[in-house]
Amino acid sequence: MVYASVTGKQCEAIKLIERRPMRAKLSNTQIAEFKSNGAILVKNAVDSDWVERLNKVVTEQLQRPSKWANDANPDSPQNRMFTDRYLWQENDEVKAFVYESGCAEIAAQAMQSSTARFYFDHLLVKEPGTDAVTPWHQDVPYWPFLGKQICSMWVALTKANVAESSLEFIRGSHLANRYYMPEVFGTKGNPNVAWTKSAEGEPVPPIEANRSAYDIIGFDVEPGDAILFSAWILHWAPGNVSLTKRRAAMSTRWLGDDVIWHPHEGADPTVTQEYVSVLPGEPLGDEPVLPCIWSA
Repeated sequence: MVYASVTGKQCEAIKLIERRPMRAKLSNTQIAEFKSNGAILVKNAVDSDWVERLNKVVTEQLQRPSKWANDANPDSPQNRMFTDRYLWQENDEVKAFVYESGCAEIAAQAMQSSTARFYFDHLLVKEPGTDAVTPWHQDVPYWPFLGKQICSMWVALTKANVAESSLEFIRGSHLANRYYMPEVFGTKGNPNVAWTKSAEGEPVPPIEANRSAYDIIGFDVEPGDAILFSAWILHWAPGNVSLTKRRAAMSTRWLGDDVIWHPHEGADPTVTQEYVSVLPGEPLGDEPVLPCIWSA
């Protein structure tokens, strides 16, 4: 596959040779639900061959993690929470997924944005019997951006229900205009999570201690399904209660028209000021580290 970019005022428009048609088109109902609820399930969002190819990436990364990995209980076939990210610049399969899977178009539809810029990929694995939860959190404080058109597309690579560590959300919490302090994931001593400690924000409320006080929605998923959600919504995933099944997903992060560059203390250090040409408070330009994958 060959990728070529054309610089323009609106966006660095990406033209794909032999590009596949979009796998899923959102209905007006789904777009409205995304706007009001902050999270939706998209069935059969990507083709089955992507599931197969990305599961091979899972196996490879578990064996040879990147420098950005967060690995609790390394090499164990049980009770292992593993994440790896920012693989797209070195892993051809992940890069192909970003450019060819149709996730960019789907994200743009949900955000009602004329463009979809790619931020980073995030591989998320919980081996059978993993006790560790993904704590309740909000994504946007971790990232060096501000704007309402920021979302994630969490593609299931394995079948999972909520008890097996699929995702749950506080319905509508993305509309509350709250900015929460980042939570630390996985192993607290890992240098790849230490940067969150200098972040600011209000504490995430103790949701699990009082679940009945919140409007919680969750989604069971089949391989190839996607959960699409706003970067402003509160969400979490419990541990994986299954003693036989791995839970694996690939989440891609997307930036829309209204996003501005907002570096701050405690932001993810994968993309920093030295990698972009814009100044704080400015809209994103044609940045090689934040490629525009889709444009209307």
